[in-house]
Amino acid sequence: MFCALSTFFTFVGVYALLSYLYEQLRTPYKLLKARYFSDTRPTIKERFGDWAAVTGASDGIGKEYAKELARQNINVVLIARNEEKLQAVAKEIAESGAGVQTKIVIADFTKGSQVYEHIEKETANIPISILVNNVGVGKPASLLKWNQENTQEIIDTNVVAVSHLSRIFFQRMKASKIKGAIVNVGSGSELQPMPYDAYYAATKAYTRSLTLALSQEAKPYGIHVQLLSPNFVVTKINSYSKQIMKGGLLIPSASAYAKSAVNQLRDEVDETSGYFWHQVQNAVATAFTWRVRTYVACKLFT
Repeated sequence: MFCALSTFFTFVGVYALLSYLYEQLRTPYKLLKARYFSDTRPTIKERFGDWAAVTGASDGIGKEYAKELARQNINVVLIARNEEKLQAVAKEIAESGAGVQTKIVIADFTKGSQVYEHIEKETANIPISILVNNVGVGKPASLLKWNQENTQEIIDTNVVAVSHLSRIFFQRMKASKIKGAIVNVGSGSELQPMPYDAYYAATKAYTRSLTLALSQEAKPYGIHVQLLSPNFVVTKINSYSKQIMKGGLLIPSASAYAKSAVNQLRDEVDETSGYFWHQVQNAVATAFTWRVRTYVACKLFT
């Protein structure tokens, strides 16, 4: 009897270890294979085409992601609600000498369904082959401190936008037979509930589920769907913390993060934190149960 139980628990332990290692090593293996064991490594333009659309392109990761795409010879549609900031980003791209085209689309994702009609109209004649759903808002706070307007804003921006734009551009790419890419930006917070940051983490858990499902639907049409889930990056959304804004090994600048993330899109990784040290950080964190991680998160934000 004891021998049988010992064998059973050994089997369970080995299975759990192999499952954990598969999840953690899957992305690094794909990156190593693409970069060091492939005869050719096409450019991102050769893989997906020469036009991208980036939402939330006026600040932070979205801005730097757009600039990095431009450096890699991709024309960029910059989408956000602040025209002045978008003009500044377009100017930076023009002055960088990248030699690509840019187009600005003003879109406030809190204004309802008309914003998606506007985006479709403004991009109708552009063969967009890369969509980066980056727009997002969030702030650490107890649900007691949220009001109806704030709650609706985070749902409209973080949930509704990624839902509509993923659908719209998936349908467009399929209809046009474009073998492009859809990148949905999640967050490391999606991996467990986050007390005192509950809405943000919940919206990113939605993004994770939607994106991983869409990946399977899009694959038969040659459309690559990537879930990009950064941890802390030095951006405005984290300005509530002076410590985070100092940066560090685990907290890269937006430009360093974007360069790494775009290169991982180039290598067609489908689920990634986008940054080596975030991958390491997640590997350590997910060795613990989600209940432990939630407890740590609770202590972090209180």
